[in-house]
Amino acid sequence: MQRSLITSSALGLILALGAGYATAAAPADWSKVPSKKIVLLYPGASPIEWITKGTEHGGAKALKKGERCVDCHSDETADMGKKMATGQKIEPKPIKGKAGSIPVDVQAAHDGANLYLRFTWKQPASGGGEKMDKENPVKLAFMLEDNKIERAGQSGCWETCHGDARTMPDAKDDKKTKYVPGADVKAGKFYDLIQWKSKGNKATDGYVADKRVMEGGKGLVEAKGEQKGDTWTVTFTRKLAGGGEGDIVMTPGKTYNFGFAIHDDSALGRFHHVSLGYTLGLDAKADITAAKQ
Repeated sequence: MQRSLITSSALGLILALGAGYATAAAPADWSKVPSKKIVLLYPGASPIEWITKGTEHGGAKALKKGERCVDCHSDETADMGKKMATGQKIEPKPIKGKAGSIPVDVQAAHDGANLYLRFTWKQPASGGGEKMDKENPVKLAFMLEDNKIERAGQSGCWETCHGDARTMPDAKDDKKTKYVPGADVKAGKFYDLIQWKSKGNKATDGYVADKRVMEGGKGLVEAKGEQKGDTWTVTFTRKLAGGGEGDIVMTPGKTYNFGFAIHDDSALGRFHHVSLGYTLGLDAKADITAAKQ
């Protein structure tokens, strides 16, 4: 189920959610909110099974020791993405002209009731590949995880990406999406997922557990995308309390595992650009800190 999004003033917004109302006031001046540059990479066909296989991925040993992917690869994501986009590594079907990476400025803040996330990036040149999602030239999604899934703090969203999922080279089920083995929503073992789509400037609020579900969440207040020239800005407002199925309850002073992806140039499935795994803290030291405004 998709929710219609209502544009607000820079100082605040009031949106109807279900039977009630939620008032939120995003930062009036985003230039005063710290920004972190995160380079998304084109991942090719690199599911978690490949990441953890020592004979295929040299970093598998470090992963087993508890090291984070971002600590080893943060300075080389653009180069890694280029190799995969051009078919030099783990991409059996390279797309002509596909960008290898997308640098994104990420900002975060909160007001005690809502989390605000802002993503800004320059649109890469369009490649010569098929327009897989003709209705949505651009999509952006982010995931949050509450430190309950094994390795989520190391590999980020890769724990949801598997070799048998649709669009993977060896996939046999074209309906199989992201999933987490051993997931349990009631026990908190899932990824909270929010996705914005350029068509209609709308977003969905769901989660990834034993399968991906694109509804059920009640944390999303607003998601708004805007393109000026070749620059995109997408801003999310999410209630800290969540309140729906697959919603993480976020608490100031805590950190959460965080990752995001952009489907650029009308891409679908694995043909997106993804971040490595990062941490998001609310008034807490993390890769990205959302300080109270």
